[in-house]
Amino acid sequence: MKNSIILFIKSKLLICLICLLGSCGTSKKTVDIQKLYPTEGIVTPYHNEWTVGHYQARIQNFKENPLDFGNIVFIGNSITEQGKNWSEKFGLAPIKNRGISGDVTDGVLARLEEIIHYRPKAVFLLIGINDLSNYHQKDESRSNIVYHTKIPSPEYIGNNIIKIAQQIHKGSPKTKIYIQTVLPNAKPDLKASINLVNSIIKENEAKEYYQVIDLHSFFVDQNGLMKSELTNDGTHLNEKGYKVWVAAEKKLVNSL
Repeated sequence: MKNSIILFIKSKLLICLICLLGSCGTSKKTVDIQKLYPTEGIVTPYHNEWTVGHYQARIQNFKENPLDFGNIVFIGNSITEQGKNWSEKFGLAPIKNRGISGDVTDGVLARLEEIIHYRPKAVFLLIGINDLSNYHQKDESRSNIVYHTKIPSPEYIGNNIIKIAQQIHKGSPKTKIYIQTVLPNAKPDLKASINLVNSIIKENEAKEYYQVIDLHSFFVDQNGLMKSELTNDGTHLNEKGYKVWVAAEKKLVNSL
């Protein structure tokens, strides 16, 4: 009986020692959830005046409705945001919408901390058309396209998209990253730049930590522009367009 008591006491002491030296004796680092989101002072110069306000409004909404660990997350601009309830579209929960209308690649880079912290199962990124729309601005007085040196080039945009994937992978190595090619547009002036960004994304797939989903190919017509029946304004998708998107990825999303 005495030996049993001694063995019991020794085992308890050993457990306490392990706890003191290991994780039991180390309090978990608490994270201030509010610090996962950009402050009002963090606004990319490439956001237009309207986007500055909407970006902050959406960030506030994200704070009030944070992700859960292991979600599937769709990240992007208005084309993603206007998809609204992606869980409903795919018939699979939980898929969270992290689209912000008017957002650009630098805007996404500024808000990755939330994504990284919650270590999603997978992220689907579609971004770049607003960057390119800013790059191709028309000077109405001269009726031609003016290339603005202070606006990101297609190469800058493509590299930023790769940088987004790199940062997510670095902070959340187990997250599967899917980069969707930039969709075609009804404006012929944007076609070459869209194709260049998509080429950069595809050419670097093997070197980086992402898989390309060539969404562009499902929406492009014989002239290299957005299929008119899938859009309501040449850029944004109508309901038929969203059905095409879901059909293109449903098997993959359901397999995650």
